[in-house]
Formats: sequence, C-alpha cells, structure tokens
Amino acid sequence: MTNARKLLEKFRSAKGEIKWIDLLALFNLLGFQKIEGEGSRVTFTNGDIIIKLHKPHPQKEVRAYAVRQVKQMLDNEGFI
Repeated sequence: MTNARKLLEKFRSAKGEIKWIDLLALFNLLGFQKIEGEGSRVTFTNGDIIIKLHKPHPQKEVRAYAVRQVKQMLDNEGFI
C-alpha cells in the first residue's frame, strides 16, 4: 500500500482527532492550495472548494469536530 493510500485510509477511519501534519499532507495529496491567514487561520482551496481552519495550538491535533466537518465536506465534494 502506498503512503498516499495509507494516509487516505487513516483519515477515512479517524474517529477523533488527527495530527495537523497528517491533515496538511492529505490536503496536499488531494490538490489543495494552502493560504496562510492572520494568526492561526489557514484556508485550503481546490477550485471552488474552500475549507477554512485554525491551526491547532498548543496541541498538534485537529479536534474531532473539525475532522468530522472536513471529512463531510470532502465526501460531499467527491474527494474521498
């Protein structure tokens, strides 16, 4: 299994928090562009799809509610 496939499966099966670095790698894999905003704001774009998040701090994991929202959006748009 390739690293990309492992990352995608890890994200799909996530039930709670995931590492920020893993989410960045997933967005990169799916062709999203990262735009740094002010403070901890980060926007990811791919065509007309826009996902806005805050970098987690001081922890390094994205909260479960944000993972669910991203997962739902990516699923609705046919990315996963």
